[in-house]
Amino acid sequence: MTTPRCRGPIRRREFLQAGALGTAGIFLSDVLAARAASGNAQRRTSVILMYLHGGPSQLETYDLKPDAPSDYRSIYGPIATRVPGMDICELFPRQARIADKLAIVRSCHHTMASHSDGGIQVLTGKTPAVPDPTSTSVGEHPDFGHVTSYIRSTTANTMPQYVGLPNAAYMTNPTYIGVQHKPLHAGDPSQSNYRSPIQISAGTAGEKLSDRKRLLAALDLLRAGIDQQQALLATDKMRDLAFNILTSPETAQAFDLSRETDALRDKYGRNRWGQGALLARRLAEAGTGVVTMFMNTPFSGPDWTNWDDHIMNAGRPGHFGDYMTRRLPYLDQCIAALVEDLHERGTDREIMLVVMGEFGRTPRLSKNSNGVGRDHWPQAYSVLLAGGGLKTGQAVGATNSKAEYPALRPTSPEDILAVVYRHLGIDPRHEILNHAGRPIPLLSQGRVIQELI
Repeated sequence: MTTPRCRGPIRRREFLQAGALGTAGIFLSDVLAARAASGNAQRRTSVILMYLHGGPSQLETYDLKPDAPSDYRSIYGPIATRVPGMDICELFPRQARIADKLAIVRSCHHTMASHSDGGIQVLTGKTPAVPDPTSTSVGEHPDFGHVTSYIRSTTANTMPQYVGLPNAAYMTNPTYIGVQHKPLHAGDPSQSNYRSPIQISAGTAGEKLSDRKRLLAALDLLRAGIDQQQALLATDKMRDLAFNILTSPETAQAFDLSRETDALRDKYGRNRWGQGALLARRLAEAGTGVVTMFMNTPFSGPDWTNWDDHIMNAGRPGHFGDYMTRRLPYLDQCIAALVEDLHERGTDREIMLVVMGEFGRTPRLSKNSNGVGRDHWPQAYSVLLAGGGLKTGQAVGATNSKAEYPALRPTSPEDILAVVYRHLGIDPRHEILNHAGRPIPLLSQGRVIQELI
């Protein structure tokens, strides 16, 4: 059987950011029921997802297997951390120093081997009915960020509940919960001319919209590209929410990185990932429920590839280690800076960090005349968690001697999402009606990982 060639990542079309906030409604009864059932109705909690698009290698990050045969073991050496026995990649010295504040789940697994299907699986907790080897599939169910917007968006909000940096995942849509729960694509905050994506003005002099009537007129213009039937579903409630977000000084301040010191911005790293992590922290502290950092590369250019480290990734020959060696220190820097910052600011219980991709990589190295790499492998991968009041300083689960399959404490994407939903104050068994009127549970399987609680 011929394995379809991986097409790699595809770009999601830009969508109307502010206009998407004002189309269709949510049901207050659903909101109250889901939050009450979670037992976390009063806490304001947030999740920052660092989504390593392409699927990071477990063997080159958190599960190195130094004693495996040479065709399997990591190309890097392990280093000890502050937690005895929890060794990680040698290119992660900053994380090693704060390992007591990290938890690694090493036994995650599923069955979807294409980028889009894997992303659908880990972000929605739903397995695609028909696998798509072309990596162009789009899910039939909302992801956890869409759900968070649905459950937690009220007219009292001054912050969007779902934000993507620089954009969110392309393989999911809000589907039956409404287009207004699409994430706000916030752009690349490392750019020197970066401005908040929420910029509504009128007149040739750039006069700010200050009254409701003129704001709604601007929103109507911004909605021009959205399906008219969806636009007709807009309610006063969602218009009020849009008005609050677009006119709130707190919202504008949250997006303003100039309020941070140069020293702190340097600590995070003056690149797409570092400044994105700092902005994600600001948004989470201001009240955004979910911030997804869609992490391909920290910089642009021919020296950089994303986490899809098979041979000829992005059409570039050579050893995948050449690209990973450039990439990994920047991941180490932004993770460590964010985790330390949360603890120093005392927000480590309210904000949870999740670092994962759509799957792992093949334990056995692939080699040919074009280079060396690892292919897609959903049967085993690692997930890093921090903050959220979790029990850190531990590794949960384990793979076999070659990092091929879980050998101890197998963990599903639904289990990870159950931890996330618990932190967000959302009952994972809550049901939402789809377009056919059928009740769909947020998670039909999956249990909270008790070792983390």
